[in-house]
Parts: sequence; C-alpha cells; structure tokens
Amino acid sequence: MKLADRMSRLGTETAFEVLVRARALEAKGMEVVHLEIGEPDFDTPSNIVDAGADALRAGWTHYGPSAGQLDLREAIAAYINRRGTNYGPDNVIVTPGGKPVMFFVMLALLQAGDEAIFPDPGFPIYKSMIDFSGAKAVPLPIREENEFRLDVEELASLITPKTRLLIINSPANPTGGVLEKRDIEEIARLAVKHDLIVMSDEIYAEILYEGEHHSIAALPGMSERTIILDGFSKTYAMTGWRLGYGVMPADFAPVINRLMVNSVSCTSSAVQRAGLEALTGRQDDVKAMIEAFRGRRSLIVNGLNAIEGITCKMPKGAFYAFPNITGSGLSSKEFADKLLDEFGVAAIAGTSFGAQGEGYLRLSYANSDENLQKALSRVEACMKSLR
Repeated sequence: MKLADRMSRLGTETAFEVLVRARALEAKGMEVVHLEIGEPDFDTPSNIVDAGADALRAGWTHYGPSAGQLDLREAIAAYINRRGTNYGPDNVIVTPGGKPVMFFVMLALLQAGDEAIFPDPGFPIYKSMIDFSGAKAVPLPIREENEFRLDVEELASLITPKTRLLIINSPANPTGGVLEKRDIEEIARLAVKHDLIVMSDEIYAEILYEGEHHSIAALPGMSERTIILDGFSKTYAMTGWRLGYGVMPADFAPVINRLMVNSVSCTSSAVQRAGLEALTGRQDDVKAMIEAFRGRRSLIVNGLNAIEGITCKMPKGAFYAFPNITGSGLSSKEFADKLLDEFGVAAIAGTSFGAQGEGYLRLSYANSDENLQKALSRVEACMKSLR
C-alpha cells in the first residue's frame, strides 16, 4: 500500500518500543526491571476510580460536548488559575490525553515555511508533530552544565522571522530540569518581542521537589499567546484513562474544538466525571505519591553517582533520572541495549529524546525501592563488564 509522503515524517515514542522488547525477553524467562515507561506505578486513587464507575452506572455513556463538560472545564480553569492566570471555561478544551493538544495546536498553527523551536532533549512527539505539520523543527539544546534549563541567549539566537511556535516544558521530560522564574520572564520577553506563540507543557507541574512552578501564561502579554498543555495522567496516576486538556486564548479554543469534532468527537463522558473528582476531591493520595517519588529520587540518583563512570544531576521535578553514561565508552543506544539484553534493565537511550541526549539514559524511578535497588546493582554490573 502506498502511503502519503507525510507519513515518512512521523516519528514514534521509543519507550513503547523498548517495553515491547522487554516483554518479549520476559516471555523467554528473563526478569526485567522496567524503568522505561513514563507513568506512575501507583494505581489511580480510589475516589477517582469510584467516581468513574459511578458515572458509568449513572448513564454517563453518551456523547458529550466536544470541548468538554462545562463543570469540568470550570474546575480546570480554577485549578490552572492557582498559577496566577485568569482563565474561564471558554479557555479550556478537554482532550483524550495530552498528545491531542500538541497535535491540534501544531496542525492549526504551522505550515510549510514556518519554524518551531523545541527542547532537545525533549519529549519526542514535539519534533514528530512539527515534522508532520510540514514546518521546520529547530532544536534548542538543553545542557547538563546549565542544570538542564534552556539558555535564553541561545534561544534568542535561534529565532528568525519564520519562527512561529516555541515549545517549553517545565518540569521537563526526560531531564527533570525546571525553568526558574527569571528564565520564564526572559522567554516571555522574547515571545512578545518576536510575536511567538508558546506551547507550555506543564504536565509535571505538581511533581516538583523544590521551589515553585511558574507558568509563562501568568506573565504580562502572555495569556493571549500561550497554550498550556496539562492533564491527569501524571499527577493523578490516570495514564490509561486518557484525559488531558489545553488552556488557551478564548478565540483560539473554537479552532481546536473544530479539530476535536473532526477527529475524536469528544472525550469519554464517564472519564470526565472521574477527572472532576480528581480536581475537586481529596488530594491525600497525590501528596503521598509525590513524597514517595521524592524518596526514590534520592535513592536512584545517589546510587547512580556511586557507580564508577556514571554521574547524575539531581532532578528538580518529574520522575526521571537522566544520568551521564559517557564513562561507559558506549553510545547511549549501545548502553541501553546492553543493559536490557544482558542485565535485564529496561531504560531509554538519551538519543530517543534528541541528538543532545547522546551520552545519557532516561530512567523512570516510578518503581518500588526494591526494584530500583535491583536496577542499580545491574547498572553497576553492566559498567564493570565494560572495564
């Protein structure tokens, strides 16, 4: 079957490919520690599950508004406004997961000849969607020596008259880096000066271990040029529920809503009732999950730094460690493959997140202390085998 040319520009998410390989090895009898998939290992809190089940029994099984249920959009706006913004339900579009926000925004804004700047290393779907739209993807290096924060001067040097969109992500996947308030202020200044649209991926905003989260949308002149991407997957351990949202200028929301109508019609009605409970119900389980991640962060980072040939910055947010493995003498992919095939640890090569990820691995520490200790022992054995 002959495919459209645009399909050659569409990338993938390596974590799912590694998961398939790991499952195949497990089927052959190998014990694998899974540090590849970026999702909490905790179950969805019971009050959220109950709300979803009750909604199904109560008949929330029909089509709903394409933009999302009004009371959920009101709750989302109120939640985001805690970041210093002033949104209402007309600024919110509810989507089946966060990825549609990326997809729809880029389809609506980008065309051939445009340029979009994205973080490298960064979530691989950013570049994939830019390429698919026909625009030019311009990588913005994110470097360890800058605490995995973007360099504002370097960003400024990449902006051209063709630049249409800037993507930022804080706390960041895969590095755990967090933009400081002064970074956000300088990025906003550039966005206003050059008339850029900013897509701010804030999906990990609640998983922050020090300082506070700063949303660029709260700064002067930015609410009219910012699309916030957020959702329920990470904070509420709801990855399989597929519930996300975009918060954007009110005159842009109908454009995204039109793409919803033409693609998925609407987001699951019952799932939205669960999302309403997530935002308005008790938050104890969320706080406990984040504290567990805090302890695991120390465990894995300290453990990695104790291994000869590996160094690892302490991530400030999300639930990923991004160790520097250049001391192994192998490329990121070679090391990740060896670690899985010979030592039973599923990790992601840094290059899966962009060229700047060479020399690094991404390890999700959303796993038990026991499994993290086991993984550390195997990473150390892998390093020793290379000496």
